[in-house]
Amino acid sequence: MQSSAQTQNSTAQRPRSAGAGGTGTDLAESVRRELAKVVRGAVRFDAGSRAMFSVDASNYRHIPVGVVQPVDVDDVLATVDVCHRLGVPLLPRGAGTSIAGQAVNTAVVMDFSRHLDAIVSVDPDRRRARVQPGVVLDDLRKAAAPYGLTFGPDPSTHNRCTLGGMIGNNACGSHSVAWGKTVDNVAELDVVLADGTRLTAGPTSEDELTRLCADPGRVGRLHRDLRAVRDTYGDLVRTEFPDLTRRVSGYNLDQLLPEQGFHLGRALVGTEGTCATLLEAEVDLVESPPVRALTVLGFPDQFVAADNVVPLLDLRPLTIESVDSKIVAIVRARNPSNPALEALPDGGAWLYVETGGESVAEAEARGREVARVMAGHGATSVVVSDPGRMKALWRVREDGAGSTTRLPDGSEAYPGWEDAAVPPQRLGGYLRGFDALLAEHGRQGIYYGHFGDGCIHVRIDFDLLSKEGVAGFRRFMEEAADLVTSHGGSLSGEHGDGQARAELLDRMYPPAILDAFEKFRSAWDPAGLMNPRRIVSPAKLDEDLRVFVAPPTIRADTTLAFSHDEDGFFGATRRCMGVGKCLSADGGVMCPSYRATREEKHSTRGRARLLFEMANGEVVKDGWRSEEVREALDLCLSCKGCKTDCPVNVDMASYKAEFLSQHYKGRVRPASHYSMGFLPLWLRLAAPFARLANAATKVRPLAALAKRLGGIAPERTIPELAPTTFVRRFRSRPAPALPADAPRVLLWPDSFTNAFDPDLGMDAVAVLESLGYRVEIPDKPVCCGLTWVSTGQLGTAKRVLRRTLRTLQPWLDAGIPVVGLEPSCTALFRGELTDLLPDEPAAATLKDRTRTLAEVLAEHADQLDVRRPGQRALVQVHCHQHAELGFVADRKVLGALGVEAEVLDSGCCGLAGNFGFEKGHYEVSMDCAERKLLPAVRAADSDVVMLADGFSCRTQVRQAGEREPAHLAQLAARALGVGSAASGEADPSASRG
Repeated sequence: MQSSAQTQNSTAQRPRSAGAGGTGTDLAESVRRELAKVVRGAVRFDAGSRAMFSVDASNYRHIPVGVVQPVDVDDVLATVDVCHRLGVPLLPRGAGTSIAGQAVNTAVVMDFSRHLDAIVSVDPDRRRARVQPGVVLDDLRKAAAPYGLTFGPDPSTHNRCTLGGMIGNNACGSHSVAWGKTVDNVAELDVVLADGTRLTAGPTSEDELTRLCADPGRVGRLHRDLRAVRDTYGDLVRTEFPDLTRRVSGYNLDQLLPEQGFHLGRALVGTEGTCATLLEAEVDLVESPPVRALTVLGFPDQFVAADNVVPLLDLRPLTIESVDSKIVAIVRARNPSNPALEALPDGGAWLYVETGGESVAEAEARGREVARVMAGHGATSVVVSDPGRMKALWRVREDGAGSTTRLPDGSEAYPGWEDAAVPPQRLGGYLRGFDALLAEHGRQGIYYGHFGDGCIHVRIDFDLLSKEGVAGFRRFMEEAADLVTSHGGSLSGEHGDGQARAELLDRMYPPAILDAFEKFRSAWDPAGLMNPRRIVSPAKLDEDLRVFVAPPTIRADTTLAFSHDEDGFFGATRRCMGVGKCLSADGGVMCPSYRATREEKHSTRGRARLLFEMANGEVVKDGWRSEEVREALDLCLSCKGCKTDCPVNVDMASYKAEFLSQHYKGRVRPASHYSMGFLPLWLRLAAPFARLANAATKVRPLAALAKRLGGIAPERTIPELAPTTFVRRFRSRPAPALPADAPRVLLWPDSFTNAFDPDLGMDAVAVLESLGYRVEIPDKPVCCGLTWVSTGQLGTAKRVLRRTLRTLQPWLDAGIPVVGLEPSCTALFRGELTDLLPDEPAAATLKDRTRTLAEVLAEHADQLDVRRPGQRALVQVHCHQHAELGFVADRKVLGALGVEAEVLDSGCCGLAGNFGFEKGHYEVSMDCAERKLLPAVRAADSDVVMLADGFSCRTQVRQAGEREPAHLAQLAARALGVGSAASGEADPSASRG
């Protein structure tokens, strides 16, 4: 092995991917067979699995040999043994959110995110916890919380990152000012070496070290080699390692020094899987203040904010985090009504300074002291102690990493120079120099990061699609490395070196230190099997760039326009940068199928990677006909949760619709596409025979036959049709007495309200008329085309929508608002409509004219004549409303109606239109509902109304047999004493039948 020559590494030939012959098909098959004999967990060498694990959250792509998901330590040891015997590289991996490329390689990937996730013990007296490598950080924090403890490092991926991954990367997070890096919080590690040797790595006294070095076996040789590294290079480590809290680049050779206790466990932290595989870790816990406050400081710009970090450090806060005005602009563009943005004080850049205390008063007092001191430095401020408001403010910061991959002008931005760190005293100067470097290269980027530790995150609009752009990327990285080292900094302050920065280590360290790194790694793994070409003998930083080496090769003559992406569908496949927010277990809507299965291929990220590889064709072949992609998309609920919850707004529902359209072009489709895709047509034909149809569905053999022929899950009950449709009831009612100049609204008679729930439609009419509106409906049958869109029958959907637009044209020309009651239909008008019909002016007009009932009522919140206040409601927000429409107006209206509402953070109900009715989806559908929604409904008092505006949500609750849900129109009618409430009909919470 080369001892130090980084310059020689730069000319080394890069390894080809396994898919291109790097590890060889025959060898890969031999490895698979051997692993299948001895591993109880999944052994996946199929094209789909290899495609999904070919990238992490970095710019790099390496097709793995295969993927193993060990279920226990024996599986890990067996995998290590097979790879050692066959000489195959091995890569242990956590959640795959690494940003520097250390979680991808042409190797057998051991995926610890699926199993090995036990918290073995929590010892509050010793303030220690023992964990397996697959434990998610938030789960550890929840286990420690009852004792007033927490694990200090907390990266923004805290709800999905694993402890094994944190240890591998030496993760930090926003509280490192108070609690340090992961290396500062590790007590000992149980590991296995590439040759199968197991040991516990922790602090070692000199006497113990002498004893261990005398051992003639593998453990003795390891300790002798590491002692030699210490003795040879110790003085250089003391003088050449940068003196800053966020030095993450390189190996932790300082932990071998006597003053650090020859701590092999901490020396292994940050080794990026290049030395050993973690089996179990004992970590330190810290006291967590029971109450916290957040002081947000406003400054004119990031440079001034950086100049004022040092005075803050003297106040010993828990965090000092930055947010750039450009991040705020991105968040505002995505959600203009985001209340967190209104809480920011005046400024062009902000510092989040968190303080803690035993009480709210103590935490706030410390926060006010921060504000007082910093007012002397010209800072504006606001102090927040309400947990909800603090969470909303933190979300702006935590979504920064993903959000900034798409800049405000729509251009793509990438990691690479992602997390350099300098001493806080030099932060302002470094930022000014970095800004000048960006300008010199004609690049733009958005800063955010851990200012208290001098660590800066930035995504930059590199051109990684052209040869010239890649050459410019290299030049920028080299010059940025020189800049940060001139300020006494580290190439990496949090995310590690990986492939992005390891090649630049010779600009940060002298050759002798690089020699020491080589010897350190060789002591652990002399054969070089563990995650090769990372940190030492590194791969080139401009090799293996995902978007450059895997360009699209298929045709992209798509039906949807994908207008938000410069390259249409191909640009859409590049959106996902792998940060993995879709892997979180709780909060928001995304991703229900992953939460039900915990399978990568059923996550937004996994599907996005498969689509990217499908477009390239090297690993996932057959293009639009790919069965791997079809299988992964099968459990996508098309809930659109990712369109809002994903930091880069991946819209998997649209990608699925386009894929199904292309996949089944000229082919026979699944039965459900005909039964439920054409549902509006069948409902229209069945309406005159509703009673006969309902009677037929109650005859079990007939119902079973209908479900079998229609591809419907046998566990499902076919919903009952209303005896009279909404449209017929509306047209047969007496004309209301309204003035001639009454404002007009066009009420959209969606297929679900019309055929199944006409009562709520009539209540909506009554509510609107009570506000003085003249309610009208279209004079011909109309449809939004949703069911054809969700089943990928986009050509039919476009024809249906064009016919609808012709029908609506008189109202659109007259400027009449179109009011929707069914969120999925309303969301389509505000979302996909213009991507389906980008050249239709009427489509853009309808998009602008469409309003929800809540949005109309919110305009009259002060005029509502509430006669029956005091209703209580449990609210399930429809996924498409969450994604496209928001819930701000609904909250305002519920408050104005005197409704005490609890809005569930329950995610998707699981029915999701046709999804939950399709054969093979029932189990996943009900798993989604049982996570939070149905338990909450069961636990609610009998007088609490289940408010669900979406027909899917109401049907899921109905078919679970819990209670009859209601629509906002029905709650409003009851509160105002109009409609069904005025006629004495049953209240919304009454059970059906």
